[in-house]
Amino acid sequence: MPKLKYEEIADSLRARIADGEFGSGDVLPSGRDLCEQWSVSRATVIKAMDVLRGDGLVAARQGQGFHVLTTPLARPAGRRRADATRVTGGHPFRRLGKPVHETPPDRVARILDLAAGVSALRRDRLVLLDDGAPLSLVTAWFPADIAAACPKLTQAGPIAEGTTHYVARQTGRSPARGTDLTKVRLATSAEAEQLRRELPLAVAVVLHVAHDKDGRVLVAEEGVTPSDLWELTDNYPMSHG
Repeated sequence: MPKLKYEEIADSLRARIADGEFGSGDVLPSGRDLCEQWSVSRATVIKAMDVLRGDGLVAARQGQGFHVLTTPLARPAGRRRADATRVTGGHPFRRLGKPVHETPPDRVARILDLAAGVSALRRDRLVLLDDGAPLSLVTAWFPADIAAACPKLTQAGPIAEGTTHYVARQTGRSPARGTDLTKVRLATSAEAEQLRRELPLAVAVVLHVAHDKDGRVLVAEEGVTPSDLWELTDNYPMSHG
């Protein structure tokens, strides 16, 4: 299905930000310039900017148009519904260490369909509350074919456009189906240290798996959140029998 014009504009600007043409705090081309460049109406340009704003990439600055945000956002693991933008449930975050290739836990290896001893790319992030306190410790595992096609996944810092858009742009594979499995257990000492909590600590663990349209796994993420900070609200229709 061909992309709509506003999606093409958003993708173009997202790629230019990702490639460093526009850095943190830089002002993007004006609405008038974009209208002329793409031969579209102002309403189309505004819709494209709304997409980037939903990605947590840009914000409007009074009298100056849109600028690239200096603080990226990330979400805890799970809840990646199609209608949820990156800013929906998004929080500031920081990367922990440098991504590494290592053998994942057995449960993750099974999901990634890896043979014993085969490594995957591991990326850790600490999602933060507004006051800077830890909210959730998230470990993302990428299969070798995804890691090989997406060299920026090995960089220590955040990827401005977000890993989902970056992987889709590099591989042509977008998430089509997600699975979230939530369990409750006690935190390990390493997890408690990162979350700045004392043991014993009850945590909710969300294992999120994203598949492409062919059912192949794009990423498996495990998010560990202190039980007092984790909640799930589900709204659904009910009818009388």
